Amino acid sequence: MWSAALKGNLATGLPSPPQAATNHPGLCYCHIKASLASPTESNGLNPHVLTTEPGPGSGPNPLKKMSKHTDSTAEVLLEKRGGAGIITLNRPKALNALNLSMIRQIYPQIKTWEKDPETFLIIIKGTGGKAFCAGGDIRAITDAGKIGDRLAQDFFREEYMLNNAIGTCKKPYVALIDGITMGGGVGLSVHGHFRVATEKTLFAMPETAIGLFPDVGGGYFLPRLSGKIGYYLALTGFRLKGRDVLKAGIATHFVESEKLPDLEKDLIALKSPSTENIADLLNSYHAKSKIDQEKFVLDEHMEKINSLFSASSMEEIVKNLKQDGSPFATKQLETINKMSPTSLKMTLRQLREGASMSLQDVLTMEYRLSQACMRGHDFYEGVRAVLIDKDQSPRWKPAALEEVSDEFVNDCFKPLGNNDLKL
Repeated sequence: MWSAALKGNLATGLPSPPQAATNHPGLCYCHIKASLASPTESNGLNPHVLTTEPGPGSGPNPLKKMSKHTDSTAEVLLEKRGGAGIITLNRPKALNALNLSMIRQIYPQIKTWEKDPETFLIIIKGTGGKAFCAGGDIRAITDAGKIGDRLAQDFFREEYMLNNAIGTCKKPYVALIDGITMGGGVGLSVHGHFRVATEKTLFAMPETAIGLFPDVGGGYFLPRLSGKIGYYLALTGFRLKGRDVLKAGIATHFVESEKLPDLEKDLIALKSPSTENIADLLNSYHAKSKIDQEKFVLDEHMEKINSLFSASSMEEIVKNLKQDGSPFATKQLETINKMSPTSLKMTLRQLREGASMSLQDVLTMEYRLSQACMRGHDFYEGVRAVLIDKDQSPRWKPAALEEVSDEFVNDCFKPLGNNDLKL
């Protein structure tokens, strides 16, 4: 039997069974200040990730044989154990931030395992105990975008191709999202069949704080969450912790962190498992987790979220928040006022359109938006203010929502001809 929480998740329409350059290692989305994420939170973490990464074509051949990837110093470990293909993100000092060379190793391996009759499921996890994956390699993208380097195209194109490979994977895909799971880390997990949260899970899509938008398929999964919660998470960058990631419908199961090694062992030990067998095992672990007495963190605010964030324009949402005047609405207004006005308008339209699009069409749309951000001002300014200089005072251009014209936003969504993402 599916648990009640899981049934609620499946009802959201999320995928369900079956279905270069500088020395700042490890600075990441996680370093977007708590004050930018949401004034209702206080844990100081929030992230895309700022890391050092050589451009494509340098370093090891990304298509090396799998056996070479069990080297404990590799950025990603790819191994076969029993009937399971296991992907281990292995950059603990960088909170397992995702870079292009990792994408180029994971993508072909998923495709190989998908065709292999002896591989029955795929498990993805992170090392280090702090993060599953705290986001994408923002520093390399920033440096590349400034000089027109191909990395600013290649990273997004290949990352979104990987997101789609996960979303369409014919083999059951189990993401153990133990620890920080933000931005690019959400893209590696949320589109798969199963997402297992723990008490250490910290989820966020904080891109509007750095002049970006909640990509990696955010336009697909966020508007499919209950009510307007996805719009709220996308526009404010609010962070969900532990069981709340399950209650929001982002995770499918909750298991205590200390039980994950046993769960992994049991998954590997399954003989020729079907999706249902895997679901049964995950459900049994989920059922054995400690009884949760706590309400969903946003429970008391859901009525307001659903009404205030249902407007069709950012100006209307801001007007709603001002008119409401409650402490909750005032806090959200403070948060939204810190975000890039361009990002906010882009994001609201992305989710409104993505609500009725396929994952493939959403990723194609998001690739167009990513390149608009690479051509623009706010992404570079946001990264400077939040992740590099850390003065937390981005000078957005335009500086106000009413100055971001519909014509400008329309241009961001225009097809790129031969440069469009093809899935």
